[in-house]
Amino acid sequence: MTNPAQSAVLSLEFPDGSVRDFEAGTSGLQIAEGISKSLAKKSVAYALNGDLKDLAEPVEHSGKIEIVTRADERALELIRHDCAHVLAEAVQELWPKTKVSIGPVIENGFYYDFDRDEPFTPEDLEVIEKKMRQIIARNDSFTKEVWSRDDAKAYFEKTGETYKVELVDAIDADQNLNIYKQGEWLDLCLGPHGPSTANVGNAFKLMNVAGAYWRGDSDNQMLSRIYGTAWADEKQLKNYLFMLEEAQKRDHRKLGREMDLFHFQEEGPGVVFWHAKGWRVFQNLVNYMRRRIEEHGYDEVNAPQILDKALWQTSGHWDWYRENMFTTVTEDDRQFAIKPMNCPGHVQIFKNGLRSYRELPVKMAEFGNVHRYEPSGALHGLMRVRGFTMDDAHVFCTPEQLEDECLRINDLILTTYADFGFDNIVVKLSTRPEKRVGSDEVWDRAEAIMQKVLDEIEADSEGRIKTEPNPGEGAFYGPKFEYVLRDAIGRDWQCGTTQIDFALPERFGAFYIDQNSEKQEPVMVHRAICGSMERFIGILIEHYAGHFPLWMAPVQAVVATITSEADGYGEKVAEALRDAGLHVETDFRNEKINYKVREHSLAKVPAIIAIGAREADQGTVSIRRLGSKNQTSMTLEEAVSSLSDEAVAPDIRRKKQARADRN
Repeated sequence: MTNPAQSAVLSLEFPDGSVRDFEAGTSGLQIAEGISKSLAKKSVAYALNGDLKDLAEPVEHSGKIEIVTRADERALELIRHDCAHVLAEAVQELWPKTKVSIGPVIENGFYYDFDRDEPFTPEDLEVIEKKMRQIIARNDSFTKEVWSRDDAKAYFEKTGETYKVELVDAIDADQNLNIYKQGEWLDLCLGPHGPSTANVGNAFKLMNVAGAYWRGDSDNQMLSRIYGTAWADEKQLKNYLFMLEEAQKRDHRKLGREMDLFHFQEEGPGVVFWHAKGWRVFQNLVNYMRRRIEEHGYDEVNAPQILDKALWQTSGHWDWYRENMFTTVTEDDRQFAIKPMNCPGHVQIFKNGLRSYRELPVKMAEFGNVHRYEPSGALHGLMRVRGFTMDDAHVFCTPEQLEDECLRINDLILTTYADFGFDNIVVKLSTRPEKRVGSDEVWDRAEAIMQKVLDEIEADSEGRIKTEPNPGEGAFYGPKFEYVLRDAIGRDWQCGTTQIDFALPERFGAFYIDQNSEKQEPVMVHRAICGSMERFIGILIEHYAGHFPLWMAPVQAVVATITSEADGYGEKVAEALRDAGLHVETDFRNEKINYKVREHSLAKVPAIIAIGAREADQGTVSIRRLGSKNQTSMTLEEAVSSLSDEAVAPDIRRKKQARADRN
């Protein structure tokens, strides 16, 4: 007979595979202390089956346990969460009549919204930071208490915290709430938190103040939002602040103006006005991509911009994507939509005529101009627009061909990124979302193939390419690979995708005739490399800081004369470079050469060729490269040969090298 007083025993598995038993009610801290006192001192939380818990929280059931130290990446979320609470306490100590609302963790930091009679100023941030450091130094423990809903509401009503009352009212009446205390200050919070305010450390900074409506509703009170960032140590904070400073210098909108590439204006929100130089960059990218897809067996097509509502209903986009589509009704009451994507049009092209299994895979590519409604507040230069061009492609293949096609697409994507200098890539497998079409059986089959391909990508790259799961983030019609690249200052950008689709061919009745003369539905693979060409150019501008490689640059060289006597020779130099296929401008203005160099350097011209009387007499040129203070003197023939060779695109250079190797 079991003794009722006897405690239940929990079985916990540690990361090294060892399993130990503990009495129910043992806290994470006690477990850490049982391993070593030094580990307990470094611990900030524990994870049970992957879920972070307060270190003081009793372990509730058996499972896999990890002791989380400050060095663990997961500790960052705790540090930022703790810092948000410390911020709120500091504000209320400084200005006691201020009301608090919410303070979540966000990417790279946190924010907290306050209701204060006077908005915060940038000068207030220094005062608040000083108070925060005092609170951190007090080392007050974070302690969790569980209150009834009624008790919590009564407390917040008594203290005048009307926003907290509203939050409590939104919770079920029979539900208890977590209250976290730090010294005398407390907050309604789900948790978890670190052991004490000291866990925040000193690697934090308040960044800026902004206005924000309560619950994002413009009918509600405008609150003051303070943004902050927090890191595990001073080095991480310093690196982050440096990245922000670099990002500001590299902002594609700023560089776009300085380089005369594009602009935006109110009459066309979210669409790009490309200037001549910007359009040349755009076409350089398109031409490169066109050569790459031809090399990989794609045929370029073009589907209509506007299609009847019925087609979008069949595809499922009308149900799943309607709020993002631009629509119009004609005088005969037909409703049309400007295409937000190219795939339904490509299915129509595939269906036009009888297809044999011998034709598969059929590979269609389109630089399709698409339009999607984005809220005005979300628009951000080239990075978030309403009208853009997709380097879209669709592969129609048999199930047996699917794995090989995904690997070929992967090779195309990775070699393309390498040509632009991106070698830090993560490939994520995004699996079935909650809202989706298709049976579980179909999803099981698709995800199994994608996982196999992902394993092969990782194995073939010998660890150079990282892979990871991305649960629940697949498209509504199938799983997908997402290609995330890291730029020169350490920011990650999701660009390329490979998406398997068993649903769309079925919905449109697309088929091919197999070797037994029977109809079969093809598998459709959606593929994009740049994604939005506009956004990719924005990424490239910031990645290169406007200093495009010569083959991409809109103006590859400027011939600038030092004296008017050299103008004639300057024209000869410019003509020789143009004959070699280079985009060249001349600057024969009556200005000092240093002024000309500064101006063209600001416009990020890769090569400035200075021509004076001496160069004209000797048939030479002096070349100054962007970012260098040194000049190189060479003959005109040497300059033409050197610059024209450098201006060869990487894919063309590979082909030339391959031909040379064969010969």
